[in-house]
Amino acid sequence: MSNDDVSPVSIEKAAAAAAARAARAFREDVERLRSDAGISAPELARAAGVSRAYLYRVLAGSSEPSDEVRARLGVALGADLSVRLYPNTGPLVRDRHQARIAEALLAARHPRWHVFTEVRVVRPSRGWIDLMLHDPTAALAVASELQSELRRLEQLVRWAAEKAASLPSWDGWTRLQPAPAISQLLVVRRTRATRAVAADFARQLRLAFPAHPDDALAALTGTSVDWPGPALVWAEVTASGARLLGGR
Repeated sequence: MSNDDVSPVSIEKAAAAAAARAARAFREDVERLRSDAGISAPELARAAGVSRAYLYRVLAGSSEPSDEVRARLGVALGADLSVRLYPNTGPLVRDRHQARIAEALLAARHPRWHVFTEVRVVRPSRGWIDLMLHDPTAALAVASELQSELRRLEQLVRWAAEKAASLPSWDGWTRLQPAPAISQLLVVRRTRATRAVAADFARQLRLAFPAHPDDALAALTGTSVDWPGPALVWAEVTASGARLLGGR
């Protein structure tokens, strides 16, 4: 489970992969626009004010152009250069409260639930699921997200649903036999701020997580066999630890 600090190695690998994808997309855009405009590579180099040899290295991927060179090539091709950050999987940096919530969930669960942490999914959505609970007897997998704050609630709900639907792309999915049905669990730290957000968006949360928290807790702890469906459960976090709470 994630702690306060994320492994620098994991962030470095993810950042390198993202940079490589962006660089490849840029080269493909330049070649497509150049071909569509009927401009040769030497003509593009002259118009952009770079050497022919350097442009060939850029297009081959052996040289990484600066933002200024990228902009020059874009202007020469009549295109705008845009560098943006698009929300995708949610932040890799997690806080200490989530680790405590995870401990509380793990302590409360019935042994029939097998636990997988930091489950990586790749399609159709990419990201990490905090915990995946698997009940082999019921052939059920519950994608569980742990949150200490509720920011951009609509985005959180969408991401949780998309990552849960992407569980079959997890590299351990084929080992779960028979293939399980997929459900969701959202565990949220109960604070004045999170309860206020939940009250403001109660209808949306009820649609996304319609099961009663008490029924979900009963299934998690073993006092009930049947999982009730997608549920939101509150957690109380103190200096000494955390515990799951009943009630909406």
